[in-house]
Amino acid sequence: MDEGTLLSWLVAPGDPVHRGQVLAVVDTAKAAVEVECWQDGTVGELLVSPGTRVPVGTVLARLAPRGTQAPGPEPAREGAPAAAPAPAPAPAPVPAPVPAPVRTTASPLASTTANRVRMSPAARQRARELGLDPARLVGHGPGGAVSLADVEAAGAGAAPSPPPAMPLAVPPAVPPAVLTDRHAAMRAAIAAAMSRSKREIPHYYLWESIPMAAALDWLRTRNAERPPAQRLLPAALLLRATTLALARVPELNGHWRDGAFTPAAAVTLGVAISLRGGGLIAPALADAAQRPLAQLMAELSDLVRRARAGVLRSADLAEPSLTVTQLGDQGAEAVLGVISPPQVALVGFGRIAQRAWAQDGWLRPMPVVVASLAADHRVSDGHRGAIFLATLRECLQQPDGLEAPATPATLRPSSDLSPPAP
Repeated sequence: MDEGTLLSWLVAPGDPVHRGQVLAVVDTAKAAVEVECWQDGTVGELLVSPGTRVPVGTVLARLAPRGTQAPGPEPAREGAPAAAPAPAPAPAPVPAPVPAPVRTTASPLASTTANRVRMSPAARQRARELGLDPARLVGHGPGGAVSLADVEAAGAGAAPSPPPAMPLAVPPAVPPAVLTDRHAAMRAAIAAAMSRSKREIPHYYLWESIPMAAALDWLRTRNAERPPAQRLLPAALLLRATTLALARVPELNGHWRDGAFTPAAAVTLGVAISLRGGGLIAPALADAAQRPLAQLMAELSDLVRRARAGVLRSADLAEPSLTVTQLGDQGAEAVLGVISPPQVALVGFGRIAQRAWAQDGWLRPMPVVVASLAADHRVSDGHRGAIFLATLRECLQQPDGLEAPATPATLRPSSDLSPPAP
């Protein structure tokens, strides 16, 4: 995306802030993104007003180091930043977004993420028109988000204060145009990225049927020792096995830019998540290879929940080095994905299904998943791709090796492995 809209500020000039604190909310075609602070400091000035659409990369605010006198705020301006206060400030850039201007003023509740009400832009606008306090609304949407229907229901029994200056331009029974615009913008963004991918990337495809009996038995044993809320799903094993296989075949983990491949320093997985209203998004799980399996599962669950609730953090928008798409139990048997540029590979998993499987001279039922690889022929070829899938299969046959974070000792060179025999 090329531009976005600032929805609200959660801080005011003079406020102390710390690394990881949410400073603002920006609207995108797929979600409202919480912009996080990357260092400790004091808010010096806010340069962009809520409701303003600005290009991606615009400086939204300036921070002074902690312990220094922050300069007085200047009137918010659109676009270009003001002269830097002394000492040298640290900019907080805007991530990629889209419309739905909502004017929000800073309040005591706005200083923490937990107190920010999750609302769609249309619901927030309607609440403002009805004079309703978002903090007093009860949400029934995904993740407890306040929907337009929740606002209308609350407004039906509340006297607006102040009353709307004019009648609604769109009857409540008609979906707001902003929702249509958001869906259209999402489809356009997906189409643009995928068209570029098929136009520029010489794809090749490989797939491998992987028996999952050992992995599922291991999961059942581990989950019997865990409370229900902390149980592991097969998705966590598939992600961990992918990170290990990438460590052994690193030419699939990186980006193609300016006519050359740049390997990634770490494995940052993009996780394709289908949205309930249609479309999909692929936020990032950083350092997936270095997370204990339980932590990886917890972070994956949290990422899916927030993506479907339409609330992501700027850290979730880190550029993945490879994307994984898993269709789940209700999906198809296999998926042949489209690489998301500038990545050079995509790994797909179909549903785990029972199939007839020959083993040790016997035919038996076996839970099997089809793992697929879409890769960029400018960077790798079928031989290396086959080694990746062979590594992935081997990892899933030894689930004990997937529980702990990856270490150099757990990673054998890919030369130790051979692709499956034709």
